[in-house]
Amino acid sequence: MRDILDSVLTHAATRPRHPAAKDDSQDLTYAELRSEIAALASGLVSHGVAPGDRVALQLPNSVDFLLGALACMWVGAIFVPLAATDPPARVATVVDDCAPAIVLTSPAIENPHPGAVDIETLPDPSAPSVAPIDPDDRPTYAIYTSGTTGTPKGVVIGRRAFATAVWSWNDMIKLDHQTRAMCVSPFHFDGSFATLFPTVAGGGSLLIPPRESLLFPRYFFRTIARERITLTGFSPTYLRLLLSSAQLDSLADTELQTVAVGGEACSASDVARLWAAAPHLRVFNRYGPTETTIAVSHFEITREVLSRGGGVPIGKPHPESEFYLIDEHGGVIEGSDQVGELYIGGAQLMAGYWGAAALTAQVLRADVVAGQTLYRTGDLASRDHEGNYVYIDRADRVVKRKAVRISLVELSEVLRSLADVAAATCVAFDNDGELGIAAFVVTVGPQTPADLRRAAAGRLPESMLPDTIQIVDTLPMTSSSKVDERQLLADAGLDGI
Repeated sequence: MRDILDSVLTHAATRPRHPAAKDDSQDLTYAELRSEIAALASGLVSHGVAPGDRVALQLPNSVDFLLGALACMWVGAIFVPLAATDPPARVATVVDDCAPAIVLTSPAIENPHPGAVDIETLPDPSAPSVAPIDPDDRPTYAIYTSGTTGTPKGVVIGRRAFATAVWSWNDMIKLDHQTRAMCVSPFHFDGSFATLFPTVAGGGSLLIPPRESLLFPRYFFRTIARERITLTGFSPTYLRLLLSSAQLDSLADTELQTVAVGGEACSASDVARLWAAAPHLRVFNRYGPTETTIAVSHFEITREVLSRGGGVPIGKPHPESEFYLIDEHGGVIEGSDQVGELYIGGAQLMAGYWGAAALTAQVLRADVVAGQTLYRTGDLASRDHEGNYVYIDRADRVVKRKAVRISLVELSEVLRSLADVAAATCVAFDNDGELGIAAFVVTVGPQTPADLRRAAAGRLPESMLPDTIQIVDTLPMTSSSKVDERQLLADAGLDGI
């Protein structure tokens, strides 16, 4: 196993002066990064943190977060990201559940958890140094996600799963010391880990801008150019925010080489618009539930694939991982172009949900394929003739209306492909006791809802058209940079299903 922390320490020994990580207040070389991690590790031990203890990180996107996470790996603790913008009640729920030995925070957090320790005061010069713990397959982090239940559950990821995810991505894109990567996603969302940890494990240079500033596309483009960024990644929702900017063409004159999108279904029309502005970019579609460690498959999108139509593939599983499509009778689908529920097995599976053995047993199944423990994703997918998997939709988002099965992802993609449409999403709602579909569309032209409906009717049967189309100024984002569907329904006075 190529351990993440071991790799960082190797870079500190072989390239000590190479830029490692930078934010608005810190700019560390690899030698400095190692020194700061070691000091924090000693501070954790002096505060009584032992291997297996949880350490909650109530920190903004910052170098401090990276230092805290790597210091936890140094001492064998489990780091638990807390959303910097979550209300105190939500933070308290997570803290009560994981029972951390310490909560680390910073002055940048407006409402720190009671008793939290400022990470800048943690290092104790008088504390004895501690050696890094052996990198066996112990739990490394627990990331809390609400999923569809609304109740936070801690997804526990082991060190081997973490390393496998990181090196699978690094090997695919050949990430090395020349890579200059920028983190965009919030650090309580594991999609951010796809940039944060691979960069320092691979010896590249990491930039962490203030999360709030990235909500303004002009800052994103200016930073990409000024910092000579070569790699970044974000959600399709954030991509559409960038696509709506008049500055998109500026990407053609930057050193940006690789973009990865993930966390939601990737839109072919959005990728086409990105390439129209920057034809040289390599664009990867990234797929992976939190329970399968950051991302468990990547697909490099090509113009040939887009020209075929249909969904953008999510690719094939990483080495040491397996995908299975299971039909409605529980059988394994062997052929192509058949839709089934996606189950995932292999090295990147979570260890389980923290303190929730019964819930873990519901999703980690040993009764589907003999000799395999598989995670039931709840995602519908198919496999094309080249062996690549294609995401269809969430099983609970393929709705049935008047006996017709409708994928809300497919319907959204059709709307996005219409002329002068910048963004669109479709959400199911309670339509006087029946299932309804509401479309929310951001336009850049004078279209009316009636215009959009007529245009969509040229591509879809009447049975698939939305019940209501509302033109909105923007699609609101959740804290993990996905479309906030609940907010859209609330603003429209509609009740979700």
